[in-house]
Amino acid sequence: QVQLVESGGGLVQAGGSLKLSCAASGRTFSSYAMGWFRQAPGKEREFVAAISWSGGSIFYGDSVKGRFTISRDNAKNTVYLQMNSLKPEDTAVYYCASGRAGPLSKLDYEYDYWGQGTQVTVSS
Repeated sequence: QVQLVESGGGLVQAGGSLKLSCAASGRTFSSYAMGWFRQAPGKEREFVAAISWSGGSIFYGDSVKGRFTISRDNAKNTVYLQMNSLKPEDTAVYYCASGRAGPLSKLDYEYDYWGQGTQVTVSS
């Protein structure tokens, strides 16, 4: 059974930083791409970042480019999202997801396992 468990969310002031972690189990972590998505109240789920199985290919959503960094540690079966220069509009529930085999994708339907989410709230 595949499990993804996010941690590291919380309340932070605008301009601050948070680092999210997602620990994976139940599949060969190093064989699959990983992604981060977010969903704010009343809004559709939004792509944040994705990283290939090797870390050699990375995508970012336009709204987080230059502020967020995705990384992974295959030895620890963990993917990270370092979030800097946070803005109130970054407030959302953040989800990690494990991708299907294939090219790196920004599309949520290309990911077949999802974590339960972690809340990030940025105050102004």
